[in-house]
Amino acid sequence: MKLEKLKGKRILIVGYGLEGKSVESYLKKNVAGVTVEKADKKDGPHYLEKQNEYDLVIKSPGVKKSLITIPYTTATNIFFANCKNMIIGITGTKGKSTTASLIHHILISSGNKSHLVGNIGTPAIKLLNSPLKNDEIIVMELSSYQTEDICYSPHFIVFTSLFPEHMNYHGSVDLYYEAKRNILTYLRSNDVVFFNSKYDQINKWLESVDCKKTDVSNLSLGDIKSCLIGKHNYENILLAYAVAKEIHISDFKILSALLSYKPLSHRLEKVGEYKGILFYDDAISTIPQSTIAAIDSLETVDTLFLGGQDRGYDFSQLVERIVKSNISNIVLFPDSGEKIFKLLKKQQGNLLNILKTDSMKDAVAFAFEHTKKGYTCLLSTASPSYSLWKNYIEKGNLFKKCILNYEKN
Repeated sequence: MKLEKLKGKRILIVGYGLEGKSVESYLKKNVAGVTVEKADKKDGPHYLEKQNEYDLVIKSPGVKKSLITIPYTTATNIFFANCKNMIIGITGTKGKSTTASLIHHILISSGNKSHLVGNIGTPAIKLLNSPLKNDEIIVMELSSYQTEDICYSPHFIVFTSLFPEHMNYHGSVDLYYEAKRNILTYLRSNDVVFFNSKYDQINKWLESVDCKKTDVSNLSLGDIKSCLIGKHNYENILLAYAVAKEIHISDFKILSALLSYKPLSHRLEKVGEYKGILFYDDAISTIPQSTIAAIDSLETVDTLFLGGQDRGYDFSQLVERIVKSNISNIVLFPDSGEKIFKLLKKQQGNLLNILKTDSMKDAVAFAFEHTKKGYTCLLSTASPSYSLWKNYIEKGNLFKKCILNYEKN
């Protein structure tokens, strides 16, 4: 929505988190005669009852559109409508933040001007408070919450992966996929889509798309050097490489940037070696497919932490992967831990050493006691964190804290 259409309106911001606060600041600074108020679930169960008193709602990500009863827009749509710069939009189930931050790092390292915004943490709308130069590039991570009702398509679209997730928000796998697909709706013929054809659903979406399509599945960079480990991260690197080449960045600059890139926290992050045991924090892995990728990336996993909020995921493939591995010890957190336990018992009988707990401190003590020296303890729970923790960051940080506290004793 263009700024001029917001002038003089009574606007209700629904969802007053980081993005909601940024929207409020932007409107008050840039829109004449606007009245801005806010409503947040922290205000109580009736926080949405006053919608009819306003001309427009600006809905934050995570607020279901079915809860909005009057015309609405989003900060994402306001940003796209009022930003004239080139936008690289990264979406997918997993790998978004790594791919987005890697693209941003390559751009900066090669002398380009780049801003990293969106779902990764910095609201994009904040950029509009100051004039942007024409050559500044926007690298924007987009969640399904943002793409569900997006009315624009980025100039470059990067699909990282596609697995069932967020069914509790969208209502079904099909609706989640449809939310992702919506980012393609407003493509122009000179836009570019970067993808990996291993994901059949994405292939189907692109059959009817009229623009340049770059499939990285057959692209090979050989034995490249990077701190990113695992096949899934190699695929993220290929996507970032393809984007950089489209912007005419040289191989030398791209590969040099890969060497200096530092991985994001909680994504197969090596915590360190303590008492002869390697500890890895992969707290971001909140679906089974992501945990399978983590196990595949590390050859010496002996202890694995699993479980969290139960969103109805199918853990059968994960359990099969565990059975085929040399993993000896399993920690299971509620609530999905019980579902995983039943599958493990059915497959493995009593061969695994299993701890059921809701305590990260007890889980880490179990790992120190039972993990073989020279082997790895991996936190990669295949489930969202919300049964016990605020988010994956709190879970990962607590994992690290408990390791350090135990090691000191």
